[in-house]
Amino acid sequence: MSRTIELGVQGMTCASCTARVERGLRKVDGVETANVNLATERATVTYDPAVTNPQALLDKVRDVGYEPVTSTLDLGVTGMTCASCVSRVERALKKIDGVLSASVNLATERATVQYLPSSVSPGQLKAAIKDAGYDVLEQQAGISREDQEREAREREVTTLRRSVTFSAIFAVPLLILAMVPMLVPAVDTWLMNTFGHGVMTTLNWIMLALALPVQFGPGLRFYRLGWKSLRNGSPDMNSLVMIGTTAAFAYSLVATALPRIFPQGTAHVYYEASAVVITLVLLGKYFEAIAKGRSSEAMKTLLSLQAKTARVVRGGRELDLPTDEVLVGDLISVRPGEKIPVDGEVVTGSSFVDESMITGEPVPVSKQPGAGVVGGTINGNGALTFRATRIGADTALAQIIRLVETAQGSKPPIQGLADRVVAVFVPVVLGIAALTFLAWLIFGGATALSFGLITTVAVLIIACPCAMGLATPTSVMVGTGKAAELGVLFKGGAALEGLQGLNVIALDKTGTLTKGKPELTDLVTREGFDRVTVLKLVAAAESQSEHPIARAIVDAAKREGIAVVTPESFEAVPGFGLEARVEGRLVQVGADRYMTRLGVDVGTFREQAERLGDEGRSPLYAAIDGRLAAVIAVADPVKDGSAEAVRALRQQGLKVAMITGDNARTANAIARQLGIDTVLAEVLPSGKSDAVKTLQGQGQKVGFVGDGINDAPALAQADVGLAIGTGTDVAVETADVILMSGDLRGVPNALALSRATMRNIRLNLFWAFAYNALLIPVAAGVLYPAFGLLLSPVLAAAAMGFSSVFVLTNALRLRGFRPPVGLDAVRARAAVPTHA
Repeated sequence: MSRTIELGVQGMTCASCTARVERGLRKVDGVETANVNLATERATVTYDPAVTNPQALLDKVRDVGYEPVTSTLDLGVTGMTCASCVSRVERALKKIDGVLSASVNLATERATVQYLPSSVSPGQLKAAIKDAGYDVLEQQAGISREDQEREAREREVTTLRRSVTFSAIFAVPLLILAMVPMLVPAVDTWLMNTFGHGVMTTLNWIMLALALPVQFGPGLRFYRLGWKSLRNGSPDMNSLVMIGTTAAFAYSLVATALPRIFPQGTAHVYYEASAVVITLVLLGKYFEAIAKGRSSEAMKTLLSLQAKTARVVRGGRELDLPTDEVLVGDLISVRPGEKIPVDGEVVTGSSFVDESMITGEPVPVSKQPGAGVVGGTINGNGALTFRATRIGADTALAQIIRLVETAQGSKPPIQGLADRVVAVFVPVVLGIAALTFLAWLIFGGATALSFGLITTVAVLIIACPCAMGLATPTSVMVGTGKAAELGVLFKGGAALEGLQGLNVIALDKTGTLTKGKPELTDLVTREGFDRVTVLKLVAAAESQSEHPIARAIVDAAKREGIAVVTPESFEAVPGFGLEARVEGRLVQVGADRYMTRLGVDVGTFREQAERLGDEGRSPLYAAIDGRLAAVIAVADPVKDGSAEAVRALRQQGLKVAMITGDNARTANAIARQLGIDTVLAEVLPSGKSDAVKTLQGQGQKVGFVGDGINDAPALAQADVGLAIGTGTDVAVETADVILMSGDLRGVPNALALSRATMRNIRLNLFWAFAYNALLIPVAAGVLYPAFGLLLSPVLAAAAMGFSSVFVLTNALRLRGFRPPVGLDAVRARAAVPTHA
């Protein structure tokens, strides 16, 4: 049947625009009609859902040059207990016309929905979740979403603790009454001799009295949720517990009230099975809720970094205001040891600021007027006044939190396997349970009904898919949170999974491997010339040039405390160098061809020049008053940690390539210095993505690391793009992974964390699947003919709870991850300056 949806379209200005959008949409296969209204900026499209989908329509709008309007909504969902719940909520949301995608995360208890606001409203999305049998956590005024979710989780833990305590009060004595006579024959004999056979009837009524409060007290939650699931045709964990415990309880009730309808000696009761199963399942859910809270510790840490108040200078007075009342342009005063409330630029004062919580870099950063500061970082011993430049959701910390939340809520591709299995798992389990009961009835002999009931209940309980639903999201949640602590941000689960599968890491040179800013590396003077004097004269001559090499020489002189004077005259010699007169002396600086043109022999420095050339540094020469005075080299120095990062990547089994626009000699010199395997030199900025394609064409999975605007195409082309967080916004937006600091050691650390997280996920999935594959047949009774062993429903419930707790505990191990290189060791050695 045809469907009709409305698309919001931005960018249309005239009738020609509407006609263009209409023509484009009508060309999409499956579209029957398309009408565009310029006044409302909407397109009404009728299409065949068997042929096309809304995403194809959006893509066509973009193809013809306009922007479709879409929205994304995050909703807190309560009441989900297993992977079947997740699938059910997703299906309910995806059925709504206008919903483009829906992803539900059991660990974070959130649904992320991308939809067309012109076709569907948030109210409809919430209603769909409620119709599916779950509740939506409504946003309350004056309370942040994070605080609301924390309170809801705390309420859940408290409720579960009360339910477990209440159930245990009745289930423990019930278990003792049921099991002691069975386990201790002397007790059974004493009861029979003392009270006669009627004692069993009395005990049955006592056990019924103990089981009732559990079955219809805490056990009601399984009826409420399980019945909704069955009614909607998507049974879940609650359905399995409901059916299993009801079967045991109902059978026992009939055996108690009407024992004579059963063959002699077969009217057994299983009250302890139903009550203890409910208690153990609730105990497992209680442990899950506690572990879920622990798995979000990294997010709590990030949220705790946000300052609550700021000292704002207005009208000459300092006012303590909530951070959400700070305005862009406000002057903010920060005293020693205080937290910087928002992003800004220092106006007055100087200090050292600890930015490790944002970048992972351990050494405090010097802040002077003009320097940027980041909200959430800790001021040192100096006082600062800075002007607010970014506030609220625009601050760096808020963006980091948003990225971590997005990553924690996303699904890596490996989750698709679990989703496909879960989609059919519970119906299959119900089928297995029915076949188990039927098989026991046919082949079970005198105890067929009793044993059939026990095994069927055990199958239903043991097969609850809680562990499957938690296997992936909890590992992703803990892994991405740990990454944030190390200054690494994954934009989604696909990036987390993709990183561990790379074969090659391709590195941009300038700004990534190197500092991106030329520095004076060598100044060797000829006999008879003083180094300080030569540097002073050369720096004065270069002070009139805007060339990066000139800037590097001037900066070096200033760092050494040399006053840079203004030359009396200055002349640039294009293609050769420059000539200036400084304090009455003639200063000429340039390459060897310039010295040859001047008739100055540079043979004195032949050995030094060859060494510099081998190191990839082009030598320059300085002549003073017509005499050769010094050889100079300016280069873009390699960053601290680059060599260690490359070495670590190679130890992790990756090949390392460098892509640069530098000449081959300079590039190869740096590659030799760092131990890089492959060099792609003299690559134009527009050719970096082609260089990545070349590496991919060799059958390699390639990760590209860059920081500049010209790196954006290569970052997009790579299988995984990693951006240096200190680089340009374009690079950061394009990349899949962001290294908050400029330290390249973040790359092997991110790779190691990715591998650790994926190993964790695989172990979780193996446990969840293998556990069910092995224990369902055992619960069905396959071991009984050979060994006389049956799995009690009580043990089945304990094992089911243990599987979920195991998965969560295994995921929490990632909190103890230690980066393989650099940052922790540096952090341990770093001394915090004690002066401003």
